[in-house]
Amino acid sequence: MDNNPIKVLFIDDDEDDYILTRYWFSEFQVANCQLEWVNNYEAARNAIARYQYDIYLVDYRLGPDSGLELLREAIANGCCSPIILLTGQGDWEIDIEAMKAGAADYLEKSQLTAPLLERSIRYAIERKQTEQKIREQAALLDIATDAIFVCDLDNKILFWNKAAQSLYSWKKEEAINKKTRILWHEKHVSQVEKALNIMMKNGSWEGELHQKTKSGKEIIVKSRWTLVHEFGNKAQSILIVNTDITQKKQLEAQFLRAQRLESIGTLASGIAHDLNNILTPILMTAQLLEPQVADERSRRLLQILITNTKRGATLVKQVLSFTRGIEGDRTILQLKHLITEIKQIIRETFPKSIEVSTQIPQNLWTVYGDATQLHQVLMNLCVNACDAMPNGGALKILADNLLIDENYAKMHIDAKVGHYIVITVSDSGIGIHTEILARIFEPFFTTKQLGKGTGLGLSTVLGIIKSHGGFIDVVSVQGKGSQFKVYLPAQEAAETIEEQEQVLPSGQGELILVVDDEAAIRDVTKTSLESHNYKAITASDGIEAIALYAEHRNEISLVLTNMVMPSMDGITTIRTLRKINPNVKIIAVSGLTLQDKVNTVSDMGIKAFLFKPYTASQLLQTINTVKNN
Repeated sequence: MDNNPIKVLFIDDDEDDYILTRYWFSEFQVANCQLEWVNNYEAARNAIARYQYDIYLVDYRLGPDSGLELLREAIANGCCSPIILLTGQGDWEIDIEAMKAGAADYLEKSQLTAPLLERSIRYAIERKQTEQKIREQAALLDIATDAIFVCDLDNKILFWNKAAQSLYSWKKEEAINKKTRILWHEKHVSQVEKALNIMMKNGSWEGELHQKTKSGKEIIVKSRWTLVHEFGNKAQSILIVNTDITQKKQLEAQFLRAQRLESIGTLASGIAHDLNNILTPILMTAQLLEPQVADERSRRLLQILITNTKRGATLVKQVLSFTRGIEGDRTILQLKHLITEIKQIIRETFPKSIEVSTQIPQNLWTVYGDATQLHQVLMNLCVNACDAMPNGGALKILADNLLIDENYAKMHIDAKVGHYIVITVSDSGIGIHTEILARIFEPFFTTKQLGKGTGLGLSTVLGIIKSHGGFIDVVSVQGKGSQFKVYLPAQEAAETIEEQEQVLPSGQGELILVVDDEAAIRDVTKTSLESHNYKAITASDGIEAIALYAEHRNEISLVLTNMVMPSMDGITTIRTLRKINPNVKIIAVSGLTLQDKVNTVSDMGIKAFLFKPYTASQLLQTINTVKNN
């Protein structure tokens, strides 16, 4: 305790008791106390309301009033200083009532002495200070971004901070006294058992864990375990600090994949050069021998040799196109003509069960590129789309202008700020399995039957697009279809377009509810809105969105909701929001152009649909359109 005097208010209607108490205070050995006295309920109530005292001594009987009622009233009104209740004679029922009401202690006047009173005051003050420190420490744990919790050796949760609630979607009251295996699923149980053994031996453990949250979302956490020898009434417990590194791992996977492709490309480039050195003399020799051979059989065999050598040379050229991008004749191109030509070829050569459609704006920008190579890119993507729809389906080729801003660049590792043309080739086919999706651009990797493909198609497409300064984005859902987006740098966008892009519509302080299960999308969207005079609150799933909307219904002007989320998807969220408020303004968001979802949302009366990744301009323009309708 510090040297400042402890301010004590004595509340008793008997002056003799006050005089005796003042005498006891003069006998205190350690505590430095400053005593003041009031003799009635009303004066005590007013004094307590000023919050000037460190502790209160309250007599149980205050004339016609009750000290116990004063105790209850003081605590109900926010009094944080300890209150000690005094009584003329011991009564256990009053003692219990006092403790239930929040008294720091209960003392019987007939048994009271100076040392006993001093000890009670000191303990009450020290206990209050300790509780305050615990609350402050708990508050610090609650504002930490890491999930922090304590569990006993049976994995039963004893402490659970707000970040843990946010990460695992389990509220504190749901998590406390529950076992961790009930709250989430560990992908590698043996790793957890091994970690526990190491921690018990060394006192700590650190590593990465793959877990599944309440909503079914798979996460990767960096986990630090420390053995705590005392926590509450437990002899030994485990302090666990988990950091969500899911997004970091996804970016690392993209980087490692790019490195793997680069390594494969370097290897393939070396092999291609060696193959060229082998094929060149074979082809040249065969062509020299051709006019010198007279018999038909030899000429036929020689032609087979020449044809297959040329085929090998074509494969080598494709490998080189993937590895370093073969430079062809480049010029300013208007891609709408190329897409129109591709559409005509598809209609003439593809099965009639494939329905092809195109959508090209009149003001499509131009690109600087090789027409032959870009023709090859589109044909390859369209042929793959056709192969993915053996029983027929819809093939769509879309083109659009896009200004990639910093928002978009943060969402995509290959994106750079600037003007682009986006060509989207989508199908309604069988889709691509998630494990295969990560390897589709590797050279010689194919899922087609032997003799049906070389595995160089998409690797060549990637090489060509990279050589043009662009990049490719792929989204696929099994049983729903695939969507390939090709981004190519545009050439000299018109000045009027640049000026139009710079003047972005701002808000007027309206509150927007942003609903998305990806934290990065929520954060970057919230930041964009707040940068343009909007206010924003975020929800990680439909359930949280409904709760927030019900709470802030009168303030929320518009809801921006993702369509594919765990727990409650976008469609169910929209239906529920519409039940709460039939006039709620909603923008649906998705990373995949699936027509059935678009149709469902349209049938529900939602006219605005935003596709990921979106720019700040697209976001603000869409919000501006919706809120003004």
